[in-house]
This record gives sequence, C-alpha cells and structure tokens, in this order.
Amino acid sequence: MNTLITKTYQLLLLLLTLITVSTYAQAPKTGNTIVTGSLQTEQGKPLDYATVTLLRAKDSSVVKGTLSNDAGKYTLDHIAAGTYIIAATNMGYVKSCSPTFEVTGTQTNVLVPVIKMAAGSRTLQTVTITSSKPLIERKLDRTVMNIENSVLAAGNSAMEILERAPGVTIDKDDNISLKGKQGVTVMINDKLTYMSASQLATMLKSTDGSTIQSIEIITNPSAKYDASGNSGIINIKLKKNKMSGTNGSLTANAAYGKNFRDNTSLTLNHKQGNLNIFGTLSRGDQTRENNIDIDRVIDSAGSSTYFKQNTKMLNTVHYNNYRVGADYNTSKSNTLGFVVNGDYTNEYNNNISTTYLGKTPAANDSYQKTFTDMLQTYRNIALNLNDKWQIDTAGQELSIDLDYSKFKNNSNAKYDTYFYRPDGSSLMPALFLRNQTPSDITIYTQKADYTLPLSKSLKLETGVKFSSVKTDNDLQAQINSGSIFVNDPTRTNRFIYDEKVSAGYINLGKTYKSTSIQAGLRAEQTTSNGNLITQNQIVIRSYLDFFPSLFINHTLSDKHEIGVSYSRRIDRPNYDNLNPFRFYLDQYTYEQGNPFLKPQYTNSYELSYTYNKTINVTLGYSRTTDVSAEVLLTDTLTKATYQTRVNLQTQDSYNININSPYTIAKWWTGNVNINGFYNSFKSDSLLGSTLNNGQAAFNIRTTQTFLFGKGYKAEVSANYQSPQTYSIFKLREQYSVDAGVSHSFLNKKLNVKFAVTDIFNTRRNNLSTRFQSVNLDIRQKNETRLGRLTVTYNFGNSKIKMRQHQTGSDDEKGRVKSGG
Repeated sequence: MNTLITKTYQLLLLLLTLITVSTYAQAPKTGNTIVTGSLQTEQGKPLDYATVTLLRAKDSSVVKGTLSNDAGKYTLDHIAAGTYIIAATNMGYVKSCSPTFEVTGTQTNVLVPVIKMAAGSRTLQTVTITSSKPLIERKLDRTVMNIENSVLAAGNSAMEILERAPGVTIDKDDNISLKGKQGVTVMINDKLTYMSASQLATMLKSTDGSTIQSIEIITNPSAKYDASGNSGIINIKLKKNKMSGTNGSLTANAAYGKNFRDNTSLTLNHKQGNLNIFGTLSRGDQTRENNIDIDRVIDSAGSSTYFKQNTKMLNTVHYNNYRVGADYNTSKSNTLGFVVNGDYTNEYNNNISTTYLGKTPAANDSYQKTFTDMLQTYRNIALNLNDKWQIDTAGQELSIDLDYSKFKNNSNAKYDTYFYRPDGSSLMPALFLRNQTPSDITIYTQKADYTLPLSKSLKLETGVKFSSVKTDNDLQAQINSGSIFVNDPTRTNRFIYDEKVSAGYINLGKTYKSTSIQAGLRAEQTTSNGNLITQNQIVIRSYLDFFPSLFINHTLSDKHEIGVSYSRRIDRPNYDNLNPFRFYLDQYTYEQGNPFLKPQYTNSYELSYTYNKTINVTLGYSRTTDVSAEVLLTDTLTKATYQTRVNLQTQDSYNININSPYTIAKWWTGNVNINGFYNSFKSDSLLGSTLNNGQAAFNIRTTQTFLFGKGYKAEVSANYQSPQTYSIFKLREQYSVDAGVSHSFLNKKLNVKFAVTDIFNTRRNNLSTRFQSVNLDIRQKNETRLGRLTVTYNFGNSKIKMRQHQTGSDDEKGRVKSGG
C-alpha cells in the first residue's frame, strides 16, 4: 500500500508539473511595471476602499483589479506593455475613468493622474451597504470560509461551524484535525488562545456563530506566526462593525433535537470622529446528549475478560460571554486600542455508565453501574492593549500588543459505583469517590512587529515576542470510608507547569516580473518546568529552535498561478496532555496525561496551482518526528483501559486538496472541496512492538446556494469522510447532510433563518483498534440532528451617509485588535 500511494502521489505531482510547464509555454508573459494612483472626492478627500479596475484601452477588457486603501491610493503590479484606462467605482459615486495612458515595458513605475469621483444623485441621502462573498474563498496563503452571510452558520456554535470548514475534522474527544493531521493551532482574531484541548472545545461550543465573520485556514504559515501547530493554523475572525454613528444587532436562536437549546447575542458599535467603541454580549443554554458503546477484551494471566460498556452522557452548558473595546486615532498615522473579553460558563455533566463483565462474550459474570455528576466552572478574562503606528505612506509601520489572560476553572465531580451479580443482587459494597480540581492559568505576552519597505519590490518584516504561561492544577481526591469522605493519597496530586518562550523572526519579500519570493527565519527559546508536587517528579526542559520558511509564487498568466512553500514547525504538548491526573468514566476507563511528553517537530512542503483565482489544487507532504499521538493502554493488573499520549517515532503525511467554486445559473452557485490524504505512523517500541500503520483516505464537502423568490436564500451542504487511520486507531466513515433557508424583511433589517443539521441523523464517531494487548471497539453518537430558528434584527444607523463617506472618517478597517 505504501508503494502504491507513493507512486500515485508522484504521478499526480508529475501530471501537475507537465500541465504547468505546458501552460507556461503558451501563456503570455506579464510585465514588471507598477501602476499607482489615487482617488479623491470632489472636495479633495481620499476615497477609501473603492473598486479600481485596469482596462485595456482598445476593447475595455479587464486586466486586473484592486481596492484603494484608507488613504485613497491603489497599486497594480506586474503590468505588461500596452495602452490602458483606470476605471473607479464606489457605492454612492458616479463611475469615473482616467485618461488613456501607456505602459512601454521599460518603466519601473507609472503614476496615473488623480481621479476625482463625483457623488451620485443629490436627492439620495443614504446608501445601504450590501455584499455577498462566496462561502469558500481561496487567497494567496490561506483558504477563507465566509460565515457572516451563511444560512447554515446561523444559530450554530463556533465548534459546529468549524466542522464544516474545508479539510477540518473533529473527533469524538473534540480534537481538531486539518487535512487528516492533528496538531492544529487555533487563533481568534490573529491571537493564540493558549488553552488546553478541553478548554478550547468548551470555549468554541459556547461561542455564538452569529459573532463570527470568517474562518481562515492557513496550512503553511510564515515565520511571522508562532511556530506551534504542525498541521497549520485555524484563525477565527470575529465581526467588526465599520459603520459610522451608533448601530447594532440583536440575534435570538432556538434549536431542538432531543433537547432544547437557545442563545441570544447583542452587538453594539458607536463610531464618531476618531473614536470607535464596540461590544458584544452573548448568553446561551445548551443541552447535548451523547451515547458511547465500548466493547473490549482484556487478556491477563492466560485468561480473557470481556467488557461491554454503555455510557449515556448528558451535557448542559450555560454561558455568558462578553467582548468590549475601543480604538482611538491619536493622529492620522497612529491608532491606540484596547479589548477586554471573557466568559462566565457553567458546565454540568450527568453520566450513567453500565459495564458488563464476563469470561465469554455471551455470558456476563457481573455488572456495575457508575453514576457521575460533575460541575465545571470557567471564569476567564483576557485584556489586550495595542498600538499601530503607520510611520510613513510608503508602508513602514510598527505595531505593539500587550496581553494578559487569566483562566480560572474549577471541577467538582462525584462518582458512585454499584456492583451487581447477573441476577441484579448486590455483589459487593458500593464505591463512592469525589474529586475537586481547581485549575488556574495565567498568561502574559508582549509582541512587536515592524514592517519596512526597502524598495517598491523589496519588503522587510521583523518582530519579537515573549510569552509566559503558568498552570496550576490541584487534584483533591476523596474516598468514602464508612460514613465520611477521607483523602485518597493514591489519587490526590498537584501539578504546576511553567513555560516561557522568547521568539524573534525576520521575513524578506521580493517581487520580480512574475514571481514573488518570501524567505523567513524564526527563532524560539523555550524553557519549561513541570512539577508533580505530591510525587516529587520534576521535568525541566530548555531548548533553542530555528524555524525557516520559504514561499515562492509565480504568475504564468492572468488565469494561471503556481506556488511552492516550505516551513518547519513545533508542537509543544498541551497543558492537559502533560497533566498526569486521572479523569474517570468508571474504574475500568479513564484518561491520564503524560508529564514526560516531548515536543514534536514537522517539516512541511506544499505545491499549489490556481486557475482563474478560483480553482485551487495543492499537493503537500510533511514529516513529523517525536509524534505526540493518542493511544489506549491496558493495565492488565486492574484490567483498566486508559487513554493517554506518547511520542511515536515518525508520521509521514501526503495530501492533495482541490477546491472549486462554480456557478450553474444566476440563482444557483456552489463550492466543492476534495481532500485526499495518506498518513503513516511508525514506532520501533510501542507496547513492546513495532508500529507501522497507514491508510489512504479522503473527504468530500460540497455546498449549494440557491436564490429564489423575492429575497429568499437556501443552502444545502453534504459531507463524506472515508475510513482512515490515526495512530493505532481505525476510524470508520462519516457522512451527513445539512440544509437551511433564510429571508429578510423590513428593508433587510430583520432576517429569519431556519436550518436543519444532519438531516438523516447519520453523523457518528466509530473506531476500533487491535494492537498488542489493546482490543477495543467504540461507537459514539452525539445529538447532531437539530432544527434551528434564528432571528436577527439590525438597528440604528445601518446606512452610511454620503457626507460621511466623503469625509473619509470611516478608516478603521483592519485596525481592531482583540484578545484570544
């Protein structure tokens, strides 16, 4: 199988190369001239974010397009010799054109005279801003999923929306994978979350989808980004209101499957002059049901014990999230801002686990029931102070961010286990356990980024960052002794983890005739100290790593582009993966961290081809060493099975991704994303044996959008995930279909959406493993079929007045910073 996959991969690579070379041989060459200019109102004010189009003078055919920046300026590069016209359009203004001008091919730069745009009809006082971006959008270094106008996103949480993103899968334990690989770094508004996997899952589940603007998927990040995340970065961009005056929106959502859910959110924005104040408040109640069946066989002392376990889990979350901040233009070139966000969440878990034990699969010798009641509270706050200084008009700028985050979580759990004979009579006295697990995480980060254009085609980026993270987990465990609970020294423990990372990077970008090159190097010095206090185990590490990156993009013609990229990355163990505490489902099933986990390193290579800036094909390969992989281990003495993480030797990953939007008719558009991959895991010494596991797999996701009637919009989304291999596990196939419809009323101020997720109730997480002493099958079904009704009302100044647009006061785009 390995040979077949390798040959298939090489054949695809060769085919793509031949197509590219053939296209290059036939394609016209682009030039090296840069065309620049500016747009102004009749009063001489800069006209920002207007559409600028370069047209051939002889036939008015479109050559290239861009937007003017907040100073009204625009740049068009790689322009070949010829005679051209610049056309400028903007909402509320009359279309304007430049005089005809010529590019000879020998010029480095052509300056187009200032284009002045006249306002539209004097009787038109306001213009309503409407836009419709495609659901999936491919950009130079990332894939963007535009959530804001999607019918399916309404009423869903961030976690549920993330499951629909191209190449993203989420397993039964809420671990996020990208193109078949775990180790994804999740950012919110370009900032790291610094959360453990379980905390991140809780946060994403309690983040209202109506507050999300887009999700960016960056598979091969540059040196500017933190080096963590071997499979790339997922950046969740929250909405930013750019309208002047006071405005906002109120969203209410109700959903029902087997249980009822509801959430509401209020967004407010006030912008006047140089000051912009914004805020979002969200609250919700969500109840989810989850059923898990586990069949396993434990071999011990020459005999086998068969376990058949069923667990019914009811999870109820009540959350209150907030995000408030302000930006102030201290001058035309400097913006100072702050953001405070946090959440106040209570999570209740009520589990009933029934486990049957026997020496044969057909006969039970005994069974037990474990009743688990757990209350987890999350009191989190993050503060960010930022400053952005545009030093000159050539693009030189400096930005500084100071962040402080405090996560205060607490867990109180009660486990009551009763033991029975097959006839239902009591087998032995019941076992009563209690756990209190307070957890504190404190994070400080300081970051500065500097950009310096050395010339019109050469740009330098550099920056430094320092982060300090401290986690304190205190497990206080008790066992019932007679009529009172006493300390259980076998389980009580405290784990303190300190980590400091000092980083610096440099990126150098150069633009040639048809080629752009960016090379970067990032250095990170890491010092960590893990202290398991009760057992007096201390793990200290200190290491310096270098992370190079290289990106080359080449434009073959107006419709054909290719690119290659390389980067080296690191994955430090998550905090909960290092925590050695045991978290029980019952006495035979638990989860345990590994304080001795080492970081894993990944070298990634990617080749991409883009047709007409819409259809994108990427081929990728990566090798990860010291792979931090999830495994199941067996304690043959207690007959318990527990989940933990260990370092495997290597993981080789091959992938091909094809993404294509398409239009069938004016009323019918769609997008298809196909991701094929092959993951191979190897280890010389896992459970005393050699692991060599791999399998080819693929994922297909398609979305159809329909416009019908007067203002009605419908979406249908289908997803199929083939069987695949991860570590020692075999994952079964998954498939589902979602659909939704929306309509606007009251001059588009009121929007009503109805959607059904997993219409046929087919989405399941099933897996199995047969490796050494581990013999196990898991079948999991979450509450995935839900009907949702979402109502959104936009109020206040939802229109931009002409005079405000002419003053150029709405210049905050891209400047709002937020904490993660």
